[in-house]
Amino acid sequence: MKVAFGRFTFDSDTRELLDGETRAHLSPKAFDLLKLLLDRRPAVVSKRDIQEHLWPDTFVSEASLSVVVAEVRQVIGDDSRQASFIRTVHRIGYAFSGPAQDLARRPAGREATPLCWLVRDDRPVPLADGTYVIGRDPRSDVWVDASGVSRRHARLVVLEGAATVEDLESSNGTFVRGVRVTEPRALVDGDVIELGAAAITYRAWADAAAARTERVTRDR
Repeated sequence: MKVAFGRFTFDSDTRELLDGETRAHLSPKAFDLLKLLLDRRPAVVSKRDIQEHLWPDTFVSEASLSVVVAEVRQVIGDDSRQASFIRTVHRIGYAFSGPAQDLARRPAGREATPLCWLVRDDRPVPLADGTYVIGRDPRSDVWVDASGVSRRHARLVVLEGAATVEDLESSNGTFVRGVRVTEPRALVDGDVIELGAAAITYRAWADAAAARTERVTRDR
């Protein structure tokens, strides 16, 4: 499971919760609770189900559960009185009710022919369906070693040839066509993405644009 919500990215495979560029610390129980709520969102998960999931075959009081819920809320900056993500359903349980986006992973094995690309310094990077972190960290999906680029600068999500970009709380911000990105923004062919001193062009194939082959005349 890989889910983005607010400024956070939750990855169950790597057991990481990333706060923009920084790894946020959650205890194992708190991490498992957040995973359970994200997995079942927006449904309410009863206290009994949570206790059985976190403490199988062990009796614990509701106070223990309250401590774990409080830890999750503290790490993600949620307020129990005006919850943005973790909603309390009194006498029943809890639910993840905030906006969240499932991030598709690039499939293993042979992939479909990419329909879009990133181009920097005349070098195209084909984009299959999936999630791409753009940043200065060499382990990034799209490595951009340039001044002003953060370690984890931006995230690109591609699905069926359509792409969106969002900033990951980078130091210098992400811009598309000169406008700062403050929420996920859909990209169109020719959009220029600016990250620090780097500029990347997004290109996308459109069947409609190539429906007719241009006629070329040559001097004889």
